[in-house]
Formats: sequence, C-alpha cells, structure tokens
Amino acid sequence: MSAVAEEKQFRLDWLKWLVVLLIVGGAIYANWYFSAESVLYRVLGLVAAAGLAALIAAQTAKGKTVIELSVGARTEWRKVVWPTKQERNQTTLIVVAVILLMALILWGIDSLLSWIASMIMG
Repeated sequence: MSAVAEEKQFRLDWLKWLVVLLIVGGAIYANWYFSAESVLYRVLGLVAAAGLAALIAAQTAKGKTVIELSVGARTEWRKVVWPTKQERNQTTLIVVAVILLMALILWGIDSLLSWIASMIMG
C-alpha cells in the first residue's frame, strides 16, 4: 500500500476550526449573557462547550498531532524514575547548604573588595 493511501485525509479543516471558534465565542457570550444564573450552570455549560470544541478540533490534522504528542508525553512521563522521600530530602539539604556556602563566599568577597576600595579612596 502506498504512503499516500495510508495517511488519513483531513478535509475541510478550516471549516472545523471555524466551528470551534464559533463554539468558544458562543460559550464566552453565553457566560456573559447568563451572568445572573448560578455559577454551577455556567461552568457546566462552559465545560460542555469546551468538550464539544475539543472533539471537533481533534478531528483536524493539528488536533491529531496534539493528541499524538500528548500520548507520547504520557508514555515518557511513566518512564521517569521518581526519587524516594529520603533522596528528595537529602538533595534539598545539599542544595540549601551549597546556596548558604556560596552566599557566605560572595559576602566575603564583597566585603574584601569594599574594604580594599575604601583603603584606596581614603
């Protein structure tokens, strides 16, 4: 089978994106128009509109790419070896100690240079 026949064709992507923009715009307008209603109903309406817009956007070429990227990121996230609590605490203490040591060294250098400058200037 040729590569052209295997690729899924995305037709009328511009129209799908226009529908997504109209849904998002309509949701924003509806949220403003129904501002006197309960926040719960408005949030439920916004979530429903966002879900519908996401479903339509997922049917486009760019939407398919975003979904593939998300799946790949989730796969990589699962490969991460997270440190134990003890490793985390030890690393944090080492970082704090190095920061304090560097602060003292820089304070000492600054004090020395200030003393030398005051001796030269009188």
